[in-house]
Parts: sequence; structure tokens; C-alpha cells
Amino acid sequence: QVQLDESGGGLVQAGGSLRLSCAASGRTANAMGWFRQAPGKEREFVAAISRSGGFTRYADSVKGRFTISRDNAKNTVYLQMNSLKPEDTAIYYCAADPESPLLGRMTDGYNYRSWGQGTQVSVSS
Repeated sequence: QVQLDESGGGLVQAGGSLRLSCAASGRTANAMGWFRQAPGKEREFVAAISRSGGFTRYADSVKGRFTISRDNAKNTVYLQMNSLKPEDTAIYYCAADPESPLLGRMTDGYNYRSWGQGTQVSVSS
């Protein structure tokens, strides 16, 4: 069982930055990821990282602006969000404990068994 504690959301102006953190407790997770959901929209993949941190994946919409990283000593994953845009506004969820360790499944939200409570990110123009 993996429990996730998210933090770092907030209100920022377009072009600003935020860093989201997700601390996991319990059994060490394999891959971990970030997903987001805007009002009236489906949950979408944002970024994912393998257990060692050696492989990362990003949605095209955030590539070059966001960076996912992890500190396995703290069992924590981070999402550094730079050059934020209004369209980044959403609730961001941390995900962990994938059923499949395959790299090709890291971007699939249905593959994750543990989820954080979500943290709101709002970007104004």
C-alpha cells in the first residue's frame, strides 16, 4: 500500500513557476507520475518517471517547460513547472504503484493503483 502526500500547488501568473512535491509512504513505488484534470475535461497525462529516474516521459503540451524528478531516499517525486500557461490550470494528481513496470505503460493512468488527493494549480493571464 502506497500513500501519497502532495504539496506545492497555488496561484501564479503566466510565465511563473511552481514545484509540486509528492511524498510516498509505505512500500517503495516503481514508476511514478503526474496527471492533471481541468474542469469539464478528462484526466490527462503530464509526466512520469521510472523507479531509478533514468527514464522520463512528458506530454507534448508540457515538454520543455516541466521537469519530473525523484529522490528515492525520501521516496518523493517532484514536478518543476516553469513558464506556466493559463492552460496548465488544473488539479494535479500524483500517481504511484503501477501494476505494470513496463516503460510503455508509465503514461497510462489506469496502470497506477495509488493516487494523491490532488493539488490545485491556477495560472492567470
